[in-house]
Amino acid sequence: MQDIYIGRQPIFDRNLDLFAYELLYRANQVRNAADIVDHDHATTQVVINAFLDFGLEELVGNKLAFINLPRNFIIGDKPVPFPKERVILEILEGIDVDDDFLNAVRKLRAAGYEIALDDFIYHPDLRPLVKLSKIVKIDFMALARNEIEEHVATLSEFKVELLAEKIETHEDFEFAKELGFHYFQGYFLCRPHIVSGRSLPSNRLAILRLLAELLDPDKHIEELAELVSQDIALSFKLLRTLNSPFYALPKRIDSIQHAIVYLGMQQIKQWVTLITLANITDKPSQLMVLALTRAKMCELIGEMVGEGNKASLFTVGMFSLLDALMDSNLENILVELPLAPEVKAALLNRAGPMGHILQAVLAYEGGRWDDIDFPPEQTARFSEAYLQAIVWTDRVYQHF
Repeated sequence: MQDIYIGRQPIFDRNLDLFAYELLYRANQVRNAADIVDHDHATTQVVINAFLDFGLEELVGNKLAFINLPRNFIIGDKPVPFPKERVILEILEGIDVDDDFLNAVRKLRAAGYEIALDDFIYHPDLRPLVKLSKIVKIDFMALARNEIEEHVATLSEFKVELLAEKIETHEDFEFAKELGFHYFQGYFLCRPHIVSGRSLPSNRLAILRLLAELLDPDKHIEELAELVSQDIALSFKLLRTLNSPFYALPKRIDSIQHAIVYLGMQQIKQWVTLITLANITDKPSQLMVLALTRAKMCELIGEMVGEGNKASLFTVGMFSLLDALMDSNLENILVELPLAPEVKAALLNRAGPMGHILQAVLAYEGGRWDDIDFPPEQTARFSEAYLQAIVWTDRVYQHF
């Protein structure tokens, strides 16, 4: 059996509610060889089988999955092994659109599958393919704004929904909304545009102050218990989580101090931090899900490669989205938090062993396989860590 890489990138609707995930995948050999170019049909079969083994439920929950299919699979004689109500079949740019290909796409449409066109650049020869499609993805980094406007005008005559991909800034997002795009994909949520001199909202300041006290390494058990107990809602959520089936503790936890003594300072700090950040309600919930998945994957990769402290790696992964959650520059936020220098270096500069792991996790998450700078025997286990992180996050987030 071949090892595979699987990533998932969220796709949002106009209300910033999660609409779907794009699944990103390749075979292990892609790091060191170009054989995949010559054997895309065989590689696709391996990937498809792997997705069936993993199950779409584990990868995307109850959301849709966008799945890239190469030409040889589309025109092949084997049926698509995905439930048509759960997937959007994505046709990659650069595929030769001849009669054989169009006939194959028509068969998929007749079977009930929806089609999306990736990195779309309009050409009159593509009109028959556009007519067969439900969603057209426009790359905001590949086209100038006037070209995007021209594409929107041209595509308005077709019954398609527009997806803006590679949205990098708040301005891009607003521009896409004004043009009538239906869906949005990219890093704008993770790296929001920050107006120079903008201050944190009051609720963000309160959260930042709590995090600063929470992360203070000199805090004693009694001080930590008092800090958490002062927030009734936080205490309730923490105790409810610790007494849930997720932990399956042999005895009930009745107080914050009891929880600290039983589970230890580090675990309690970790849970309180998670619950505190999850209380930011004016951000898409998927942002917190992504932060949790990164945190757990950083921790798991650290265990696999024998680098870094588990708790610190979890913090690095979780805080990698702190700028988006807090609506402020990450460097300014970290000034206020008593984090270890190596944690700050990992977050700001991807420096040190923890920065190396975070960089690899971000590359895996975005499908940038060639940017994962680990030995092949370690990289081959990234898909295992990613799936474990997804399952863990789905279980944990239910308690928030």
